[in-house]
Amino acid sequence: MTLSHIDKTGAAQMVDISEKAPTLRTAIAICEISMQTSTLDAIQDGNVPKGDVLGTARLAGIMAAKQTANLIPLCHPIPISAVDVKITMDENIPGYQIRATVKTKAETGVEMEALTACSIAALTLYDMAKALEKTMIISNVRLVGKMGGKSGDFCAVGFGELDNLLG
Repeated sequence: MTLSHIDKTGAAQMVDISEKAPTLRTAIAICEISMQTSTLDAIQDGNVPKGDVLGTARLAGIMAAKQTANLIPLCHPIPISAVDVKITMDENIPGYQIRATVKTKAETGVEMEALTACSIAALTLYDMAKALEKTMIISNVRLVGKMGGKSGDFCAVGFGELDNLLG
């Protein structure tokens, strides 16, 4: 197996995508942040000293998707058509599940942008609520679906059909 980011000498390189045609591509990533129920209640009730925790985290995730190429060395700067970050309370965690969906029409995919969006949203949520609790845990950052591109569609086991993820 050859890795496209490694040249013949073993050095890292940015993949040349200049010959690829732009196609529609979508990627979906999720992560979780767990916390004490008292912290969850304070966020839900809007009783956090820094303000709107969920709104700020959502916006941070959107902004992060647009900056991915500046954060990850070999990631291509590509036009982002849409970013959607959803933060859903889950009492079973207890905490939140963060889901980022990123779309583009480009020569390469947006998997890293989706992963970056949900990760930064979780980090921002942590930052906004750390005055209440420092033991929150960010976990299970993963790609759960993608559509388009040479490697085809992908849906992680346990996440249903890809069309349901995109709905």
